[in-house]
Amino acid sequence: MRLFPRALIGGLIGLFLLAGASLLVGATNLWNTQLDTGMVLAISRVPRTLAAILAGAGLALAGVVVQQSVQNRLVDPGLIGTPEAAMLGLLAVTLLAPGAALLVKMSVASVSALAGTAGFFLLARLVPRRDPMLLPLVGLIYGGILGAMALWLAWMSDLVQFMGIWQTGEFSGVLRGRYELLWIIAALAVVLFILADRITLLGLGEEYARALGLNYLQTVLLGLGCVAVTFAVVVVTVGAMPFVGLVVPNIVSRWRGDNLRRNLPWVALLGALFVLGADLLGRVVRWPYEIPAATIFAVLGAGLFLWLLHNRKVRRHG
Repeated sequence: MRLFPRALIGGLIGLFLLAGASLLVGATNLWNTQLDTGMVLAISRVPRTLAAILAGAGLALAGVVVQQSVQNRLVDPGLIGTPEAAMLGLLAVTLLAPGAALLVKMSVASVSALAGTAGFFLLARLVPRRDPMLLPLVGLIYGGILGAMALWLAWMSDLVQFMGIWQTGEFSGVLRGRYELLWIIAALAVVLFILADRITLLGLGEEYARALGLNYLQTVLLGLGCVAVTFAVVVVTVGAMPFVGLVVPNIVSRWRGDNLRRNLPWVALLGALFVLGADLLGRVVRWPYEIPAATIFAVLGAGLFLWLLHNRKVRRHG
């Protein structure tokens, strides 16, 4: 019991230090006497830091929900077509109503992302569960098909540049007035905490969950709805971020076990730390130029995922 508060305090201190570094690091020198430091912090640095924290926490929590829903720790919303489906919705609303408000675009993207995620969930019910690697491969193929459809539509409508922006998660364009939708993630985190015990039952499979009195379909729809809204908000605001929802839940479950209610704060905290750290690293690697946070985390996240797979095999043979 003593480890929990100490580790939690350590994680929060780490997040606080990263946030402080994020406020200070950038192409603009805050100590320039000709610069309005308060304005730079209020308009750019503070929104950017909060956007990275919220996006990281939301993507990590979305990963937990999907993994519990399909009973497979090797899947991630970013690998099963959720961002591609959201992009299809964004392309549709851009073509049909180019002047639509950001909230309207987010709503359409959420509905489209929910439809795409539900399509994978239905497909997953037909996939044999003997080999845990089979379902992620099916998800990659399914996401690739949706991505090809989105790219074709973008090519035909001369919106390929928009696709590139939505596919690459980066925070350099985040300003006050352009990130506030991400606060929806905080509300969704509260919803997921309330649903934590029910989502845990999803991980037991449909038959066991129903036998324990769970309204299986309702819980799946609520969980996938939270995932869809989270990804729609992130894609609309900063673009897609790979591997966050895959790596973070696996690290937390290795460390703290499978008690989802106790793990959710850790999943959110670690996701925020990773994404904020990737954004900060992207700012200093080639300062004063920037590397997108999605690119940084794609490299680091792939390495972490390979390590998790290797460690899993070692444990099985040990």
